[in-house]
Amino acid sequence: QVQLVESGGGLVQPGGSLRLSCAASGNIFPNNRMGWYRQAPGKEREFVARITAGGISYYANSVKDRFTISRDNAKNTVYLQMSSLKPDDTAVYYCTIDWAPYEKIYWGQGTQVTVSS
Repeated sequence: QVQLVESGGGLVQPGGSLRLSCAASGNIFPNNRMGWYRQAPGKEREFVARITAGGISYYANSVKDRFTISRDNAKNTVYLQMSSLKPDDTAVYYCTIDWAPYEKIYWGQGTQVTVSS
């Protein structure tokens, strides 16, 4: 079993910053990928960012240069530093973890991020 617990969501004004955290526990393969997806009301869930165990990161074009993903392998924790937030960033943010052969992805319960004045 794998558990993912997100934290750090909340209400922030446009232009503000927020940091999300996600701690993984359970039967985790060390050489894993951790990431973030989000789902806005009435929209499909979309990819936000991903980071490999070696620290290689990937971003959606919509968040590149505003969001930074990082991880602490010793703590099995991934972070998402979000800056210059826009109302369009409002969504439930989900943490993920998977590993080769990538047949299964584990999801957290989600944390709400609301960008509004």
